[in-house]
Amino acid sequence: MLNRIILIGRLTADPQLRYTTNGNAVTNFTLAVDKSYVGQDGERGVDFIDVVVWRKLAETCANHLHKGRLVAVEGRLEIRSYDDQQGIRRKATEVVADNVRFLDRGKEQTSSGDTDEPDFDQIPF
Repeated sequence: MLNRIILIGRLTADPQLRYTTNGNAVTNFTLAVDKSYVGQDGERGVDFIDVVVWRKLAETCANHLHKGRLVAVEGRLEIRSYDDQQGIRRKATEVVADNVRFLDRGKEQTSSGDTDEPDFDQIPF
């Protein structure tokens, strides 16, 4: 069996970093991903997909990603159930990422033109 997903899109907002009670870093963000077809109105649709990243990669994403950045996300689709505040059973669908690639340059460039981003090919995901 296989549960693998690859997405390319732009962040809709800055990532949100938090820590679990065990001290594990977890970051959430939403990707806007263009649909492959154009609607009757001539506009291309967009899907908004929730992404969750854990541990060191979560901290890296929170420190270097910002709203509007173009990224490739690779991971697995997870569907979970929970009870909301009114006790109604709900489902959440999200991508749990194990690899995130930054596809464009960030805004924080030095005078030499280099960014302060790490070399992501060297980070163990």
